[in-house]
Amino acid sequence: MPPMSRRDFIRTSAFGLAATAAGELGFPAPASARVALVRLGAGGRAEAIRRAVDLFGAPDLRGKRVSIKPNFNSAHAYPGSTHNDTLLTLAQLSSEWGAEWITVADRSGMGSTRQVMDEKGVFELGEAHEFDVLPLPELAADHWSHIRHPDLHWQDGFYFARVFQETDALIQTCCLKTHRFGGHFTLSLKNTVGMVAKTVPGVDHDFMRELHGSRHQRRMIAEMNLAYEPTLVVMDAVKCFTSRGPEAGPTAEPNLILAATDRVALDAVGVAILRDHGTTPEVSAGAVFEQEQIARAAALGVGVGEPEQIEIVTADLESGRYADRLMEILRA
Repeated sequence: MPPMSRRDFIRTSAFGLAATAAGELGFPAPASARVALVRLGAGGRAEAIRRAVDLFGAPDLRGKRVSIKPNFNSAHAYPGSTHNDTLLTLAQLSSEWGAEWITVADRSGMGSTRQVMDEKGVFELGEAHEFDVLPLPELAADHWSHIRHPDLHWQDGFYFARVFQETDALIQTCCLKTHRFGGHFTLSLKNTVGMVAKTVPGVDHDFMRELHGSRHQRRMIAEMNLAYEPTLVVMDAVKCFTSRGPEAGPTAEPNLILAATDRVALDAVGVAILRDHGTTPEVSAGAVFEQEQIARAAALGVGVGEPEQIEIVTADLESGRYADRLMEILRA
């Protein structure tokens, strides 16, 4: 039996069913991927995000319901969490692109999600700019899809927030940082962890304890990404944590905004940026596509499988030269 399509996997799992226990797990691998790379200019984040999205290609959101997934693992200052200017710009762009309904949803890993969102001022932003804010741990059991398959490294699958599956378009925004609790790095693939339940009413299991206690943690992170396909992913790499993380650590300033839909390609470029600025032994080890998060996600067809399939698109000569440097790191 051939691998199931993304659409079929998402449609099947959205109803809380096992994802075809018979047959091979995964999607047909994409043949290529583009990653837009823009340097921060005088116009700040808002301008850089708009330029990156224009370079990549803005989605058509006319009449659509849009969910935005930020990185609100904690309320620590950027790059420990999504910068509010980034979140606001993506909400404003969604409105400009025609979205009829926007919700910002996440689950924090450090502390209460509602408290994190409150400390970040997200509820106030939502009221001022007319988007909904949803703390995922407050959802009832029937708002989670149970996604399981015998080839996953999870004991009995995981629960994924249905708001992200039932929306018409999903925009994800991640930071650029290392992760000292076993992930090694937390970019777009790992940002998906905030879409997955820690606990579900009526289910006696702590899924995050399982994740962080497993030697397969990085493979399990990749597997979560089977549950959805993003409309757009924006990486805010104006600053980054080069070690420690995810909430604090030594910083560098790449001064970049990146946009893509292929999470493997985007994370591979992100790892190359971290390596260019000097990072941890774990993130520096081996070829970029041998990193476990990336290798497992590529094997599942979540994204491309090798550097040669990535095209970094830029708008100026200096950025083009830096893209060439990143490609050299990716191929090393």
